[in-house]
Amino acid sequence: MTLAPASGFAASANPPPPRRLDAALLLGLLAFLILPWHRIEGGFFGFRWLAGFPSDPDTAPGLLQILLHGRIWLLAPLLALAAAAWARFALKDPDARGRAWVRLGALGLALLTIQGFLIGFMGWSWLWLDGLFGELSQGQPAMGAGAVTAGAAFLLIFSFGLADRGVLRGDAFVISSIAFLAALVAIFVFYPVTRMLVGAFQDFDGSFTTAGFTRNMASSSIWSLGCVIGETRCGVAWRTLWLALMTATGATTLGLCFALLATRTRFPFKKGLRLLTILPIITPPFVVGLALVLLFGRSGVITQGLSSLFGVEPGRWLYGLTGVWIAQVLSFTPVAFLILIGVVEGVSPSMEEASQTLRADRWRTFAQVSLPLMKPGLANAFLISFIESMADFGNPLVLGGSHGVLSTEIFFAVVGASTDPSRAAVLAIILLGFTLTAFMAQRLWLGKKNFATVSGKGDPGQHAALPEGVRRLVYAVTIPWLLFTVTVYAMIFAGGFVKTWGLDHSLTFGHYLRAFGVSWGDQGILWTGVAWNSFWTTMKIALIAAPLTAAVGMLTAWLIVRQNFVGRGLFEFALMMSFAIPGTVIGVSYVMAFNMPPLEMTGSALILVMCFVFRNMPVGVRGGVAAMSQIDKSLDEASLTLRADSARTLRRVALPLLRPAITAALVYAFVRAITSISAVIFLVSAQYNMATAYIVGLVENGEYGVAIAYSSALIVVMAAIISGFQLLVGERRLRRENRVAATSADGKGAAA
Repeated sequence: MTLAPASGFAASANPPPPRRLDAALLLGLLAFLILPWHRIEGGFFGFRWLAGFPSDPDTAPGLLQILLHGRIWLLAPLLALAAAAWARFALKDPDARGRAWVRLGALGLALLTIQGFLIGFMGWSWLWLDGLFGELSQGQPAMGAGAVTAGAAFLLIFSFGLADRGVLRGDAFVISSIAFLAALVAIFVFYPVTRMLVGAFQDFDGSFTTAGFTRNMASSSIWSLGCVIGETRCGVAWRTLWLALMTATGATTLGLCFALLATRTRFPFKKGLRLLTILPIITPPFVVGLALVLLFGRSGVITQGLSSLFGVEPGRWLYGLTGVWIAQVLSFTPVAFLILIGVVEGVSPSMEEASQTLRADRWRTFAQVSLPLMKPGLANAFLISFIESMADFGNPLVLGGSHGVLSTEIFFAVVGASTDPSRAAVLAIILLGFTLTAFMAQRLWLGKKNFATVSGKGDPGQHAALPEGVRRLVYAVTIPWLLFTVTVYAMIFAGGFVKTWGLDHSLTFGHYLRAFGVSWGDQGILWTGVAWNSFWTTMKIALIAAPLTAAVGMLTAWLIVRQNFVGRGLFEFALMMSFAIPGTVIGVSYVMAFNMPPLEMTGSALILVMCFVFRNMPVGVRGGVAAMSQIDKSLDEASLTLRADSARTLRRVALPLLRPAITAALVYAFVRAITSISAVIFLVSAQYNMATAYIVGLVENGEYGVAIAYSSALIVVMAAIISGFQLLVGERRLRRENRVAATSADGKGAAA
C-alpha cells in the first residue's frame, strides 16, 4: 500500500527530463555526424558538396574529420557533447543535471572558439605556438555548417542547463533567446569592432605600439576650439557633435509635428503625407545631396533664379555644415516620424478626456498630459537621429566640402592617400564616446518612470484636439517642409528623363532603357538592362534582412523591457554600439574580422545580410522599447497566469500591440538595406553587387543619367514594397476607430 505514494513522491521529486534536452543533443549529433564541418567554397545551399561527401576532407562531417583526416583537435568538443549526453541520462536530479549542462555547454563553446582561433589554413595561427607545441602537419578551413550547428547545440545545452536550475523561473525560451542574442552580438558587433580598434595600438607592420594612439588622440585637428575663440575652423570632434545636436533637434521636432499632423488634425492628405515623410529615407543619400546642389548650388535652379531676379551673387553657403544639416534633417526626419507616430497613437484618449473633465483647457491637457506621455518616443527619436547624424557618411561626403566630420575623416584615414589605421581607430573611439554619452543621458532623463497607457481595457474615447496655437504651428512647420520635399523629389525624378541633367534638358527614355531594358529571345525573357543583376541581388538580400532585423529587434525590445537578467544594460549598450559606428568602420571591421578563419564570410550574401541586421536592428529595438513602455505589464502577467508560456505570450499578446513598431522596423530595415553605401562598398563582390555600389560606379564613369534613373526606379519599388509591409502587418487596434475631437468655434472639442 505504501509503494504507490512513494513512487508518486519519487516522480514528483525527479520529474522526467523535458524533451528540449533531447532536441539539443540531436542537434549536436547532426553537427558532428551529418553536416560538413568546414566552410564550403561554393556555398552550403549549392549542394555541389554532396558529390564528394562524406569522404572528401573539404566536406566531411566532424567525426570523419577526426577519424580520417587527422584533425584530432575536434575530438575535444565531441567529448564535451558526449559528456552532456551522459549527464542527460545518468543524472535524474534537475539541479545536478542543470549544473553539469551549464558547465559542459560553456566548455563546448570555449573549445570550439579556441580551436577555431588557434588553428588556421596553414597550421597554428601564431608562430610562437609552433615553438610551444610543434608544427602542425595541416591546418583547417573556416567553420562551416557543422561547426556553426555544433555551437548552437552547445548554446542550447548551456541555456537548458540554466533552465533546469530555475534561472529566470526556469523559462527555457527566455534564457535561450538571451543566450543566442548575446552570442550573435558578440560575433557580429564586439568581435569585428575589437579587431578594428586593435588598429589604434598597431604600427604599419602590425607590431603593437601606443605612439599612434597618443599622437592622434592629442591632435589639434580633432579637439581644436578655434571656432570658439574667433577662428573659422573647429576640430572635427566638436564640429561633428554640434552638427549631430542640431540635426537631432530638427529631426525630432519635425517628426513630432508630422506625427501630430497625421494623428491629431483633420489634414485631408494624410496618406500622401505618410508617403512624403518616408521618401527621403528610401532615397540613396548622394541623390538627395545632388538634388540640393542642383537647387541651391552656384549653378542651381533657385540660385540662378534669385540671381536673375534680384541680382543676388551666387555663393557657396550650401557646401559646409549648413548644407549637411539641411540634407540630414531631410533624411532623418522620417526616422523620427516612424518612431513617434506609434507613440502618439498610443496615448490614451481617456486620460486626455479626464483632464478636460477636470476643467483643464486644451493647451494644459496637451502640455501636462499628452506630451509627457510621449517622452519615451521623443527621447528615442532624438537618440536615433543623433546617432544617425554621427554615423552619416553620404551627405557630408557630397556637401561637407572642407568641413569634414568624423565619419568622412575615418574613411579618408582608411582609404585616403595617407592611410593611417591608428587615426581611423582613434576617431572611431571618439565617435563611440559621444554616442554612448547621449545614450546614458537618455537613460538618466527617462529614469524608471512609468509611461504605460495601454492596459488591455476598452478605450473608446477620442483624442483631444490640439490647442489652436499648436495646430497652427504644426501646419506652419510641416506644410513648407512638405513643399520643399516635393521640390527636391521633382528634381530627382525629372533627372531620369533628360539627356544631361543641368545642361541638356531634352526628354529621353534612353537612361531607363539602358538600365532596365527587357527583350525576348529563344530562351524567353532576356533582362538586357545593365542594372538588373544588382537590382535582383539587392531585392533578395533586403527582403531576407528586413524580416530578420524586425524579428530580432522586437524580441530584443521585449527582453529588455519585460525581463530582468544580469547584464541587461550591457546588452542594450552593445546593440546601440553597432548603430553608432559609421558604416565605413563597420565595413572595414567586417572585412578584417571575417576574411579569415574561424569565420570567413567575405564575398558571400551572408556577410551582407548580417551586416544589415546588426547595423539596423537598434532602430527596431528603440522603437519597440518605446512602444513596450506604453503596454501595461499586467497583460503579460495575465497571459502567464493562464498557463501560456513566454513564447505564446510574446506571439499572442505583445506582438499584436507592437504592430506600429514592427512596421517601422520592417520599413527602416528594408530601405536601409537598399540605400546603404558606406558599409557595403567594402563588402560587395562580383557575385553579390548591391544597387548603391553599382550606382556609385555609374557616377564614377560619368553615367549620371543612368544613375539617376536607377535611383528613381529604386524609390518607386521601395515605396510599393513598403505599402505591402503596411498591409501585411496592419495597424494596432486599441479602439474601435481612431477619432480626433473637432474644434468648434468656441474652442471646445466636439465629437468627431
